[in-house]
Amino acid sequence: MVFSCGAALLAGCGPAGGILIKPVPADQRLKETVVQADPGWYSEKVALIDLDGVLLNRRTGGGLFGSEENPVSLLVEKLEKARSDRCVKAVVLRVNSPGGTVQASEVMYEAVRRFRKEAGKPVVACITDVGASGAYYVACGADKIICQPSSITGSIGVVVQTISLVGTMKLLGISAEAITSGDMKTMGSPLKRLTDKERKVFQAMVDEFYDRFVEVVAEGRAGLDRDQVRKLADGRVYTGRQALRLGLVDRLGTLQDAVAEAKKAAGIERAKVVMYHRPLGYRANVYSALAAPRPAMQINLLNLQGGELLFLRRPVFLYLWSTDLPLAGQQ
Repeated sequence: MVFSCGAALLAGCGPAGGILIKPVPADQRLKETVVQADPGWYSEKVALIDLDGVLLNRRTGGGLFGSEENPVSLLVEKLEKARSDRCVKAVVLRVNSPGGTVQASEVMYEAVRRFRKEAGKPVVACITDVGASGAYYVACGADKIICQPSSITGSIGVVVQTISLVGTMKLLGISAEAITSGDMKTMGSPLKRLTDKERKVFQAMVDEFYDRFVEVVAEGRAGLDRDQVRKLADGRVYTGRQALRLGLVDRLGTLQDAVAEAKKAAGIERAKVVMYHRPLGYRANVYSALAAPRPAMQINLLNLQGGELLFLRRPVFLYLWSTDLPLAGQQ
């Protein structure tokens, strides 16, 4: 086996300083680990796939020596591995995410739907801590949604995120002027304030994305029509118990209940629960995290890191539950 070396700990950054070198397999294709198994002999599997963190269609995490993954690409890759394995009879989508961009949520939702159609294997979404906004959007692509009683879900709605640096620039004596081919070319630029005309254009796009969200929920929830969904879709979040009472989820339960539901839907009694990961990632049991802990992505105007500044350099349409994000055009 061919190995490459990566530095995991820079001098002076760890408790004792120094540099820790770990061998990393050159083959970074997804590997499979059994994290739970029923007793006896059998070949059937249930694939446990994580949907966590902020959903973006771009690489996240990383750093000088850190690995980076595109959440959309990773989900599609894992679903494809589950589809191509004849022993995998069902998928449990473990959800712990506040949502993300409109585009990433839509692509992930369609990936789950396409998997169900082409593979013919049931998908059970299990909301553990948070499954809000875009994450709930994706979960609606599953056959069933299970959530823990204390979980947070809902937040059906859209926000287009813009920021304005005009006030700060004025204090610093900085001005900006763009020469454009049309008066809407710089719409949403952080170097200028939104005009009423621009705000109307953004509002029309938000309304369109909102209508699509309502449509997706209505299609995924047999007991709710579009009018009923609209009454629930004012952006608020719900606890698991509230979501069950309102028809947004199918039942309350734990991750183990979701695995049992997946086996039942697949018509099997026993199965191995497997997870997919890069070669360096170790999985101890069914509750193992997707990857090694890393700092959570913070998107707020009081604690913006370099990556988030780049993320907000243009207007961003979001299916995201976050109290830190200002409304579009807020100064």
